[in-house]
Amino acid sequence: MSRLAATLAARLAGGTRALTAFITAGDPGPEATVPALHALVRGGADIVELGVPFSDPEAEGPSIQRSSERALANGVTLASVLDMTREFRNGNDVTPVVLMGYLNSVMRMGYEAFACRAREAGVDGLIVVNLPPEEAAEAQASLARQDLDLIFLVAPTTSSERAARIAQRGSGFIYYVSLKGVTGARHLDTADVARNISALREVCSLPVQVGFGIRDAESARAVARVADGIVVGSMLVDVMGERRDDPASIPAALEKRVALLRDAIDTL
Repeated sequence: MSRLAATLAARLAGGTRALTAFITAGDPGPEATVPALHALVRGGADIVELGVPFSDPEAEGPSIQRSSERALANGVTLASVLDMTREFRNGNDVTPVVLMGYLNSVMRMGYEAFACRAREAGVDGLIVVNLPPEEAAEAQASLARQDLDLIFLVAPTTSSERAARIAQRGSGFIYYVSLKGVTGARHLDTADVARNISALREVCSLPVQVGFGIRDAESARAVARVADGIVVGSMLVDVMGERRDDPASIPAALEKRVALLRDAIDTL
């Protein structure tokens, strides 16, 4: 069983929910990323999701767009992100690491080269926002040869038929996008999320984690009641952006914020 699958299975077996915490690699500076990852884990994150900065992050709201711009200005590349993951692994060989980014970066490195380098660095899975499952066979084959999960997104507008096809092709977990729009949006409708996840479970055997629109303990708790886990990003990216002139304060601030989320979903 993979590190990612084992982590999610343990949460489900214990009747609790997984917490995945996202930050953008290289924001506000490359030296901030690894200490931030360790802080997320100390706060209670089960999985860390590391954003690969990209010049046109079409699914992202203003917070993550700005973080990506700052990281690119710092010269951060996909190779840099793999180096950061490797450094994180020097102090943590337990917590799954999922990279989230756009196809252009992976294609430029090459599927086989990326998969080999990602496995060697300690990556467990990959989310490619702009890679449709119908066009993912080559990438997925390369990743599978290195025992890496390719995690697909399901949106509120996804038909049940297509959701079933996505569930058959994906691995690790299904990332359910809780709303129509971009990351960081504030119009989360938890009743709608509950209905859609219930329908998704009828065609999907993978754990379902929900992201987009979760910004505080209240929304985290509400979504965790109906999901196998939650994914939180923009609020954590904001913490880092607000402290970019005082990077030494970032780890403690992240740890505190994640601990509040952990407590919220553990006390359902």
